[in-house]
Amino acid sequence: PLTGLLNRKTFDSRFAEYLLSAATETQGADPTNENNKRHPQSGQSHWIGLLDIDHFKRINDTYGHIYGDEVLLMFTDLMRTVFRNSDLLFRFGGEEFVVFIVDAKKQDALNAFDRFRKELEVFEFPQVGKATVSIGVTLIDIHSHPSSLLEEADKALYYAKDHGRNQVCEYHDLVEQGKIKPRIIKNDIDLF
Repeated sequence: PLTGLLNRKTFDSRFAEYLLSAATETQGADPTNENNKRHPQSGQSHWIGLLDIDHFKRINDTYGHIYGDEVLLMFTDLMRTVFRNSDLLFRFGGEEFVVFIVDAKKQDALNAFDRFRKELEVFEFPQVGKATVSIGVTLIDIHSHPSSLLEEADKALYYAKDHGRNQVCEYHDLVEQGKIKPRIIKNDIDLF
């Protein structure tokens, strides 16, 4: 209620609906049909970004929860300004947010997340001053379970937090560079 964003429960239902719809359309859809809005345009994909305000507990502990709430509200307003109207914004709880970017090339999606990071970095919060955000991003594979995709974004997020904060890290890039280990799937069970 505080931010007016969609919440975790809404994310789970919306995302499950999206995956089911995308999987169904992939089986019989005409990818050249421009009226099919759920089908990614040529060379474009869908992305999930997990955003976590750096050192948010320190903000609450130093300035109090009222100022912490104000940071959350202004953070949300900045998200609405930077991301497209077609992108879905969710608050997962506390200082953690999810952005679902539809139909974007990889570099465009990463640029959008980094543009938000840079806008936040220079934003001046009343009383609190500056704040930063760490962001983990992953490509949405319609054949993956939503929780697996969130785990990928979460691994990228925690890599960002453990390696200096205030940055955007993409899961598959980190795996390719050998910086994190990929998920291993054995007998339909995800192992890390």
